[in-house]
Amino acid sequence: MKDMQSEITLRTMTATDLEDVLAIENDSFPHPWNRDHFLDELKSIHAFPMVAVASGKRIIGYICPRLILDEGQIFNVAVQWSFRGQGIGRILVQRVLADCRERGGATVSLEVRPSNFAAIALYKGLGFTAIGIRRNYYENGEDAILMDFNFSDNEVNDAV
Repeated sequence: MKDMQSEITLRTMTATDLEDVLAIENDSFPHPWNRDHFLDELKSIHAFPMVAVASGKRIIGYICPRLILDEGQIFNVAVQWSFRGQGIGRILVQRVLADCRERGGATVSLEVRPSNFAAIALYKGLGFTAIGIRRNYYENGEDAILMDFNFSDNEVNDAV
């Protein structure tokens, strides 16, 4: 198999990307964000949503982070089903960590379903630690694990 990561570029998400982003979103989550959620991210002065593009044209993933003062948060991240397990999510999260550090961030937090073993493994592998539980966080009553990345405790790989 060809090294998919070498063919991936990251760029700022735009409104013209939303059809592709929404297709991935709708295929990834039982209660997906709608167009207005993504438009809010595009308009926010604190947000810097990005897309992962394969071979220069096809959007295969996205991430929606924000940085307010020195606190970053990842609100939404997904990769198209056929590209999962190839390191695309890792590339997206690493880029957010590098961008937050460059912009003066001290921490980056996120919530993840306890049933999402792949995402938990990814986040732990990048240096996130579980710091709490948000009870009944998801629409189906499932809890969320609150995870945090502290820049003073971790080095960020800027290989992106």
